[in-house]
Amino acid sequence: MKKIFVGLFTIALLTACSNNDENNNTKAQKNQKEQVVNVYTHRHYEPDQQIFKMFEEQTGIKVKVINASADELIQKMKMEGKHSPADVLITVDAGRLSRAKDQGLLQSIHSVILEKAIPKHLQDVDNQWFGLTKRARIIAYSLDRVKPEELSTYEDLVSEKWKGRILVRASSNIYNQSLMASIIANDGEENAKKWAEGIVANMARSPKGSDRDQVKAVVAGEGDLAIVNSYYIGKMLNSPDAEEVASAKKIGLFFPNQEGRGTHINVSGAGVAKYAPNKENAIRFIEFLIGEEAQQIFTNANYEYPILKSVEPVQDIKAWGDFKEDTLGLNRLGENNKKAVLIFDEAGWK
Repeated sequence: MKKIFVGLFTIALLTACSNNDENNNTKAQKNQKEQVVNVYTHRHYEPDQQIFKMFEEQTGIKVKVINASADELIQKMKMEGKHSPADVLITVDAGRLSRAKDQGLLQSIHSVILEKAIPKHLQDVDNQWFGLTKRARIIAYSLDRVKPEELSTYEDLVSEKWKGRILVRASSNIYNQSLMASIIANDGEENAKKWAEGIVANMARSPKGSDRDQVKAVVAGEGDLAIVNSYYIGKMLNSPDAEEVASAKKIGLFFPNQEGRGTHINVSGAGVAKYAPNKENAIRFIEFLIGEEAQQIFTNANYEYPILKSVEPVQDIKAWGDFKEDTLGLNRLGENNKKAVLIFDEAGWK
């Protein structure tokens, strides 16, 4: 009987050990499966994929990407609710980031790295989103028909001398809405409305097309100057399309309001989703995007201004020279977005 008891005990012990090993293996597999970060991104640039790959290689965390427009991603997150797999939302323009925040789709996080690296005006006051790259809203002008000394401020574009000469895209474009939101914040609603009316009066044609189309229209003589985002010029100069390269070489660039508040700045940025299942990975991912290696790729490949002062802008945009930027807190762009849209409608800006 003693031998039988010992045998049964040994079998039980081995079975228990085997079960423990299986449980440990299951836990290990589960932990391994959890090493992902689910990224909902509006950005559709190939260099971003390169950065995501670098993050995977350096951390072992798999980056799973969903690409769509900002509005589609925001709607998707709303519909998914608490069951959303989204860990990070990346989009362009602080107005859109603010929209996601206002709809309760992001959460406040604590990251010493992000808070120290990113200037205060380029991050959300509640730490719900953080700027990753910068772009300036500038004036592209005809080298043949406009002298740079004629240009000065956004406000001066309503001057009679620019009648029938300004090209700009539609009021539905978020870049224009954010520029208007900044003018509301800096000049007040009444002056902003007068500005919108003045721009409409000075338009060379009804708004249409992208920022690149505005530049091409300047070169074609449809207007003499255009309001565009800076990084589009860099992309055009390095485009595989010969027409775009030729167009970009035929215009001059002017950074408005250098004697005053500075040129309007906007960002592409990221925030951690409200119900992020992989919150720590999400924070680590955004911290990686603000690191020098990723920042250098953003500027080298997409012609955006880096957030980090330690990173040199790519040569094409460095050649445009240093400029004074408006340090208005970008939360104000979201706060004033609805007012901006109403003013555009009242002014007849299509």
